[in-house]
Amino acid sequence: MIGMIAEAATAGVVNLSKLGAIGAGLAVIGAGIGIGQIGGKAVEGIARQPEAASKIQTNMIIAAALVEGVALFAVVVALM
Repeated sequence: MIGMIAEAATAGVVNLSKLGAIGAGLAVIGAGIGIGQIGGKAVEGIARQPEAASKIQTNMIIAAALVEGVALFAVVVALM
């Protein structure tokens, strides 16, 4: 992977698409990790306080949607 970055950086504008693909991949991986953390912590919170399940679930869905939106924006920017 480091070789690809070095090759793309030294080859000029033609191979910058490789860097964009790497950036898009990193954005997707980061979003997956973030949404996984949100879901896991929400399950822990619901397990500790079952009566707050509806509030926790609502906040979890909103947070996951925001993370997904940022990830989509990052992928678009990376591929431009």
